[in-house]
Amino acid sequence: MKDFAGRVAVVTGAGSGIGLGLARMFAKEGMDVALCDVRGDALAEAVENVKGFGKRVIGLEFDVADGAQVEAAATRIEQELGRLDIVCNNAGIAIYPRPAAEFTDADWNWIIGVNLHGVINGVRSFLPRIQKHGQGGHIVNTASIGGFQVQKGRRTAAYATTKFGVVALSEGLFNDFEGTNIGISVLAPGAVNTNIYRASEYRPDKFGGPVARPNTALPVLNDGLHADAVGRRVLQAIRDDELYIFTHTSTRDWLARRHARIIHAFEATERWEASEAALNNGQERS
Repeated sequence: MKDFAGRVAVVTGAGSGIGLGLARMFAKEGMDVALCDVRGDALAEAVENVKGFGKRVIGLEFDVADGAQVEAAATRIEQELGRLDIVCNNAGIAIYPRPAAEFTDADWNWIIGVNLHGVINGVRSFLPRIQKHGQGGHIVNTASIGGFQVQKGRRTAAYATTKFGVVALSEGLFNDFEGTNIGISVLAPGAVNTNIYRASEYRPDKFGGPVARPNTALPVLNDGLHADAVGRRVLQAIRDDELYIFTHTSTRDWLARRHARIIHAFEATERWEASEAALNNGQERS
């Protein structure tokens, strides 16, 4: 997709952070935008912000972890804005870092429900509506650089578990739609200035209710990339039909180290295969 004017974009988790940056940049490019978020107060403020670009903007308050709510929202967006062209399944949460073994069932259900099922629900409800008009479109699923590697000492195993799933889903969708007019990308940002680690303050009652926790990760995010810059990066990636959307070249070394460990593991497998072959040869001679 090269031309955005007159198209319709849908962004979940658009009340703040990356989602708001995406919505702002889409509107700036001449798109009508549906902003979606579970937080009504943040959503209302974000809608007014994006309206400043002079395009049609609507806000929908719902929980991406609830498939029925996502489907209802997709129907309403189509009715009010006429079509869907670009969908950013961006809504995501992070729980205060701690060892994965300490996570409760409620913690797991919440983080998987939003970060992974939220993306799945978005694909199931929004993608068929892009396909319906036949003029092509693009899906962007927000993962994280944590969807490609797990940093030692960060204690983000639960978060990374969900983001690895988003990467795998996106790669599979890319394979399914390669060569068609439907583009698929997975956004894997590094540090971005967002309030994602405050998500526990808004945790629904069904997942244990709000929890206010100190956050050691917040200073790192405060020094991160501005969300509007992420929006501009995503626009470039959609134009260029990129599968992987990285925001920081500095994270390349993280992936290189992980992949080096993986390749090294095959060397151990080669030694095991050699020992198995020697064992089998010895048994044959006996």
